[in-house]
Amino acid sequence: MRLLPHDQTFFSFFEQHGRKLVEGCRALLGMIEDPRALESQAQRVTQIEHECDEITHAVVESLHKTFITPLDRNDIHTLITRMDDVMDLIEAAADRFFLYEITVMPAEAGDMTRCLLLSAEHVLAAVGELREMKKPDRIFQHCIEINRQENVTDKILRGALARLFREEKNPVEIIKWKELYETLESATDRCEDVANIIEGVVLENS
Repeated sequence: MRLLPHDQTFFSFFEQHGRKLVEGCRALLGMIEDPRALESQAQRVTQIEHECDEITHAVVESLHKTFITPLDRNDIHTLITRMDDVMDLIEAAADRFFLYEITVMPAEAGDMTRCLLLSAEHVLAAVGELREMKKPDRIFQHCIEINRQENVTDKILRGALARLFREEKNPVEIIKWKELYETLESATDRCEDVANIIEGVVLENS
């Protein structure tokens, strides 16, 4: 597929957003691994989320202004909005860690966030390959790994909830952690949605 020069803008936006997703996941993991400055750490995640919003808005604006797009318009819009959904959930998790004043982190919280970070890294790698799509198999491998991380996260979630209900006696703590775990799991679900969209784009254009 031959691309016009201005078409590259959309791929640059995908890559910029992907880098911000990775940055947001690393910031969230930093909160979990060292929860001594939750407010400033949560503020950093919020700043990254705002930067992602700006990229998403720029994509939508470019769609309105661009006559010829390198991919289907709906695919471009759906991909960037689903990527933005991931960052929204990362911010939601960070906010809750701060608002709930969580200072003791169960191992499962870190394990789930590391899976989320791996998923985001593969999202970034996959969207980086979309620019030319010369090696679709490599893109599919990234998508497979994103799906695998989602399955791993599901397994961690089930174990975390089982242990929470078995060991925690404070109902407020149960409510807090159930919500936190499910927010982290939802973020990996959204990464899987992104992978599914990318696979569809590759099949349509390679």
